[in-house]
Amino acid sequence: MSTAQGARARARTEVTAAIKDAARRQLAEEGAAKLSLRAVARELGMVSSALYRYFPSRDDLLTALIIDAYDSLGEAAEAAHAAVPGADPVRRWTAVCEAVRGWALARPHEYALIYGSPVPGYSAPQTTVPAAARVGLLLIGVVRDAYGAGGLAELPLPAELRPEAERLAADLAPDLPPETAAALVAAWAQLYGLVGFEVFGQFNRVVEDREAFFRHAATRLAASVGLMARS
Repeated sequence: MSTAQGARARARTEVTAAIKDAARRQLAEEGAAKLSLRAVARELGMVSSALYRYFPSRDDLLTALIIDAYDSLGEAAEAAHAAVPGADPVRRWTAVCEAVRGWALARPHEYALIYGSPVPGYSAPQTTVPAAARVGLLLIGVVRDAYGAGGLAELPLPAELRPEAERLAADLAPDLPPETAAALVAAWAQLYGLVGFEVFGQFNRVVEDREAFFRHAATRLAASVGLMARS
């Protein structure tokens, strides 16, 4: 790459980052539904036609922000998991859950973008899936390790749920029992429900010691997927 090409690439990277930062500020002030390329361009002192060279549409910008948010959340969860090497499965699980909560509380508007109300007229493309899957795959990995080591409790499964559980296992974790796959999906939903309640204020005047409450709830979720603490 020539010096001129390198300079252009750096300039494009810097402008792209500035556009995203301005868009995140707009998310915080107006919400995702009101994200406007024209407003972002106006804040940056750009003409709209120049911004369209970076993001051809509002949906393209939304997708970039969504992927960035999922990746940032995934990185936080992975770092927390890496910080407890050799810990028992329950501690590894709760470390990931606590990282999700910490990230969401620090970045509520980005959390709302990926786990809040759907943006009218927007449908997330498949390109968001790898980033969105990072936390879930991490939790599946914790359970998989416990299963391989013989440290996973057997879970009950109603007969009417078995076909769905078998489908979930085939799609998400073919090496885990169907009972475990169904429990993982339920725990995944409950984790984000707990975090969402706190981020969006539903725990106000209900739960006071939210950190202790969440830690207990995350530990209960670990038990619900069959994880057992080392004795």
